[in-house]
Amino acid sequence: MSDFAALADEVAALEQRVNDAVFDAVRAQLRDEGDGARELERQLARARRSLQKAEAILRGVSSDD
Repeated sequence: MSDFAALADEVAALEQRVNDAVFDAVRAQLRDEGDGARELERQLARARRSLQKAEAILRGVSSDD
């Protein structure tokens, strides 16, 4: 496995952790724990999308090897 593929796997694992945090923030919103949970969910969703893009880029680099 190339270094880029291994890095892509690590990014994917991190993305999954952020995804779990998104769901925690959504649950907090449903429990009506204030507007902070809504903003946190938005920020985490942005981070998740960025990680997904990074993983895709790294996988593309590793397939070029």
